Order: sequence, then C-alpha cells, then structure tokens
Amino acid sequence: MSLREPSSLSSHATDNLRFIRDAMERSSTFTAIPGVGGVVMGGIGLTAASLAAMQSTADRWLAVWLGSAALASVVGLFFMWRKAAGAGLTLSGPSARRFALGMAAPLVAGAAITYALWGAGNFSVMGPAWLLLYGAGVLTGGQFSVSVVRWIGVCFMAVGLAAVLTPPAWGNLWLAIGFGGLHIGFGLYIARKHGG
Repeated sequence: MSLREPSSLSSHATDNLRFIRDAMERSSTFTAIPGVGGVVMGGIGLTAASLAAMQSTADRWLAVWLGSAALASVVGLFFMWRKAAGAGLTLSGPSARRFALGMAAPLVAGAAITYALWGAGNFSVMGPAWLLLYGAGVLTGGQFSVSVVRWIGVCFMAVGLAAVLTPPAWGNLWLAIGFGGLHIGFGLYIARKHGG
C-alpha cells in the first residue's frame, strides 16, 4: 500500500497542475469570437461585393463598402457580446482588451490609408490594403484568442497578397472572397467547434 501512495500523490499533483494550466490558458485567451456573427458578417460582405460592383462611380463603390463595414462591425460586436454574456464573460476583461488593442492599430491605419487614397483618387489599392490590414489586425488580436482566429488573419493576409498580385479590376472579387467567403467559412467552423 505504501508503494502505491507516491504514484497516487504524483498523479494527483499532475492533475492539479493540468487543471491550473488549463484555467490560466482560459483566463488569458479571448474566446468570445462569434461563429454565427462571422457568418452574418460574411453575408454582409457578399452583399456589399454585389452592390459595390453595380455602382457607377468609385465614390459610390467606396460608400457601399464603408457602410457595409460599419454594419458588419455592429453585427460582430453584438454577436461577440451575446456569446460572451452566454459564457458569463464580459467584453471589458483583460483578454478582451488585449484582443481589441491588437486589432485597433491596423484598423486605424486602414482608415487613415483609405482616407488618403480617397483624397488622391486612387481606389484600386483600397481592397488589397483593407484585406491585408484587417488580416494583420485579426492575426495580432488573435494572439490572445483561440488558434483558429490567427488562421483567419493569415488567410485574410493571403487573400490581400493575391489581390496585390492580380489586376485591380479583380479587387471586388477578392473583397468578396475575404470579407464574404472567409467570414462564412471560418464562422461556420467556429460555431461548430467553439460554440456560438
């Protein structure tokens, strides 16, 4: 009996350490990324691509995309809040703040670059810039979330690079693939594997 006690004690200590490590990982990761919200945001992205393609001027094209981005942001925040509330979390906790700060810098840079490009009348590089900067934001913010979020960022950046390397006329298609297709695909995956 005394020979088995150390094994039992060791096993118990290992279990406790595993529990502590898992609890620390959960508290340091932002898990309120909404899968259903991503799917809805993807639907908004596909709708925006369709509507933007029908516009007669570049300014109207830009207005469609900016309006859609604002709507998708509100939708994403709502579903994030809903998922966090369902899990007993808040969007003001340390992991949520780190996620938001990681996303903020690239998104602010994207807004400034969009304004500068609009002022210069250069609309052809907006799509690639948006995809690359959004991807950079998701990748950076994803350092504080589950690993699939980082893959979303990488995929957005890959689509952005593809948009840079192809003719500017394909920009709207790449935006549809990124803001539509990637959001829907990863949203379905997150909803299935990570809830909500």
